[in-house]
Amino acid sequence: MIGLSGAMAGMLVAAAAAAEVPAVVIEAPDSPVKIGRATVLTVAGDPPVLLYSATNQTNDDLEVFTVTVFMFDANGVLRTEQTAPGRRTLEAKSTKYSTIVLDGGRVDPAGAIVIGVNQAQRVKPDTWWRADLRAAAEAAVPKKKP
Repeated sequence: MIGLSGAMAGMLVAAAAAAEVPAVVIEAPDSPVKIGRATVLTVAGDPPVLLYSATNQTNDDLEVFTVTVFMFDANGVLRTEQTAPGRRTLEAKSTKYSTIVLDGGRVDPAGAIVIGVNQAQRVKPDTWWRADLRAAAEAAVPKKKP
């Protein structure tokens, strides 16, 4: 018989009690990185965590890429914009899974969370690709009339 420590049992209970909500994914037309499934995981008492997959769509290795998360309230008003620290090394045509803790502001449970890649740097040459995603994020979440 295999026994569970108290800490391990607590982690399993918390994971089982986590609520999952899909995030809205946006993408600049020429983005070298594509965000796949993006899910917000919420456990009572802890900040929400956004789990996502990122796929390098190019034939070049990427040294770093960053994502930006936009949090909207129930009326579709942008309340918080949070950029994740750079994610390192994404080989050509590969997929990596990552998370971002949504601690940049209060998350409205009736609102929407939007994610997109806003910059990437190739290994060689070390050129940067950048995109401003704010307008796309605002267009992805309709505003409700008061």
